[in-house]
Amino acid sequence: MTLPTSVRLVEVGPRDGLQNEKQPISVADKVRLVDDLTAAGLAYVEVGSFVSPKWVPQMAGSAEVFAGIQQKPGITYAALAPNLKGFEAALEAGVKEVAVFAAASEAFSQKNINCSIKESLERFVPVMDAAREHDIRVRGYVSCVLGCPYQGEVDLQQVAAVAAELDAMGCYEVSLGDTIGVGTAGASRKMFEVVGARVPRERLAGHFHDTYGQALANIYASLLEGIAVFDSSVAGLGGCPYAKGATGNVATEDVLYLLNGLGIHTGIDLDKLIDAGQRICTVLDKPNGSRVARARLAKA
Repeated sequence: MTLPTSVRLVEVGPRDGLQNEKQPISVADKVRLVDDLTAAGLAYVEVGSFVSPKWVPQMAGSAEVFAGIQQKPGITYAALAPNLKGFEAALEAGVKEVAVFAAASEAFSQKNINCSIKESLERFVPVMDAAREHDIRVRGYVSCVLGCPYQGEVDLQQVAAVAAELDAMGCYEVSLGDTIGVGTAGASRKMFEVVGARVPRERLAGHFHDTYGQALANIYASLLEGIAVFDSSVAGLGGCPYAKGATGNVATEDVLYLLNGLGIHTGIDLDKLIDAGQRICTVLDKPNGSRVARARLAKA
């Protein structure tokens, strides 16, 4: 299969990347990060999450962040809204697109959200109904598609079934997440082959974590399967809570460097992206998780 000519990157740093940080991050710093990312040319940014602050304290100021960012036309500013209460809060904050998430692993679903996969999907029905009523687009996430921290291997038919359920519910796109980063290029191709038999590939996205250093190889393998949307996090923000000391999300800079090298269009300025990532790393007082950024900054 020929490679896609253009790829859409879904920037999850402000949400998935920051939510695991222990230190408080000001609303102003979060707003600056989102504005820096859109200035670099990212057309889709996951800004925050409307969940209980008891479970995810770092996302408590999401409404304020939405109020503070400079929203530009043609850019999607999305938020996670896993239940009706979260959806209503997102709506009040002026959010135009939300995301819901389910797991492909029964064990992960029980440990992470205290309910079965079936129950988690049933919870989305009122969210989907409300989204249709208010003309809000919904994106779906499936976690643990290539492995689970609790049960190990995950049946690809189960992954396909959950993705097909989200697709049937009305999610315009379903992002398949290798939550613990154990996937390989061969496993990624096989996964998209199996899921692609149930959900059209143009409605699928890849979300790879770099725990085992395989994320870029997995993205390249996915490109060969015709996948043209990938989630990534600036500066590789977001650790992997299931593997101590491991990296989490693949760095947007590294994915962009790969795509640039393949001649694939994204519309993103690498230098501005590196600046955005380094700025938030300085705020967090942590090393930059992007190899491309570290190499470029060392030369500066």
